[in-house]
Amino acid sequence: MTITVMIVDDQPLMRSALRTCLETEPDLTVIGEATDGAEAVRMARRLRPAVIVMDVRMPIMDGIEATRQIVAQAEETPPRVLVMTTYDIDEYIIDALRAGASGFLVKDAPAEEVVHAVRVLADGQALLAPSVTRRLLDLRGRTLHPLPSEARNPALATITAREFTVLKLVARGLSNTDIAREMKLAASSVKTHVGHLLAKLKFTDRVQLVVFAYEHELVRPGSADPDPDPAEGPGGPGSPYGRIQPHPYRDGRV
Repeated sequence: MTITVMIVDDQPLMRSALRTCLETEPDLTVIGEATDGAEAVRMARRLRPAVIVMDVRMPIMDGIEATRQIVAQAEETPPRVLVMTTYDIDEYIIDALRAGASGFLVKDAPAEEVVHAVRVLADGQALLAPSVTRRLLDLRGRTLHPLPSEARNPALATITAREFTVLKLVARGLSNTDIAREMKLAASSVKTHVGHLLAKLKFTDRVQLVVFAYEHELVRPGSADPDPDPAEGPGGPGSPYGRIQPHPYRDGRV
């Protein structure tokens, strides 16, 4: 199945780079380009792309307002909007999500991350860049109430010591590359650990892992490693889902 994509950016070089990045993939097809938000709204109504890659700062109409109008005007399933910006600013994150965006990346994201994001959005899921996830959860994490004991996920007891460390680093907003560097592991190993976490917890994306970590008090907003001893944390004595084995990564490193 081909995923149709529309690119919205006022910079010709950025549009060209995105088109090249996306059209090298056999399942992605760019069906239109717009240079400002107003043109994007008109074009989206006519072309009905599956995913729109949207810049924020543009003349005539910015990407936030364009996203709001595109999502609101859709008669059936609206396009999924991936907002991309050079500026990793809190207000943009919140405003884009409120406007109906399904994903947010900064423009220095590697090509494979952009391609992955488009596929994730086309599949009906949401995606935030790791750095964006960290900033957003630091903003909103204090309002997430811990789950009562009886509501906590029993699958947490199946997580290994190393997976537990990876989970906490994901919740801090680190990418797989950052986690690999922090733990002195191969990036492929980190990707495997993240995959195991998603499978065990029955999640589809990293954002869910972050929320899970905050709800289960594995991390707290603004703290590098708030759980001083995992053996006495959520899986410690008295836990309704068993004990998590202690691990040596007290400061996030092997």
